[in-house]
Amino acid sequence: MTQPPGALFERLVAIMQQLRGPGGCPWDREQTRTSLKPYLIEEAYEVIEAIESGRLDAVEEELGDLLLQVVFHAQVAQEQREFDIAGVLERLIAKLVTRHPHVFADATAATPREALAQWEAIKQREAETAGRPRSVLDGVPRALPSLLRAQRMQEKAARINFDWPDARAAWRKVEEEMREAGSALADGERPRVQEELGDVLFSVVNVARLSGIDAEEALQGVIEKFRRRFTGMEADLTAQGKSIGRVSQAELERSWEAVKAQERAR
Repeated sequence: MTQPPGALFERLVAIMQQLRGPGGCPWDREQTRTSLKPYLIEEAYEVIEAIESGRLDAVEEELGDLLLQVVFHAQVAQEQREFDIAGVLERLIAKLVTRHPHVFADATAATPREALAQWEAIKQREAETAGRPRSVLDGVPRALPSLLRAQRMQEKAARINFDWPDARAAWRKVEEEMREAGSALADGERPRVQEELGDVLFSVVNVARLSGIDAEEALQGVIEKFRRRFTGMEADLTAQGKSIGRVSQAELERSWEAVKAQERAR
């Protein structure tokens, strides 16, 4: 029978302390907050990959790996007498209760949009009380992938109604930005080309968001499609006894179109 979550969590914390303690694991003992950063990001992405795979056992395992990173960071902080896992949990619990007054107090929020607006208003009041200037756009990490970061910023701006009325209106902005990018390409000014292409990408993200599509997920899907078709093209040429690096561009195009046709037929 599965043990209570509290007991299991305490066991995890104890194991982490043992791994970092005298006689523990040499690798675990040498890690720092900085050295652990890549693993934190990697584990988060592995959770996402597991969710997309639809395999519940993989989701369960990867969530555990992500939780380990939280406990690992808390242990490092405890050793430096900064904070500990209890402090992390206390702050999290206090935040959840405070920012859900429609659940834990007498406020109301009938829709997800109202609940989100209330959450943002409470965050704003907390910042003002603490004397910290806070932008509506705060809370979007710079380390996020660019498309995801753009979408999150747009979502935050939309919460105060700084937004396009719909996807069609946003698409007209894409067309405008594409004309400006074309002009920059014609002029050959690299800094301007970079800026205008950035405007195009940002505008496309707006269209995706207003269409209910995750821009990062959409691009990942196209990247995977390209990978699948490209490797299919390699296999096609290999089956013909040809090397992909030694055929003409025209032959590459023919093979590419053949692979696409095979996909459609399936």
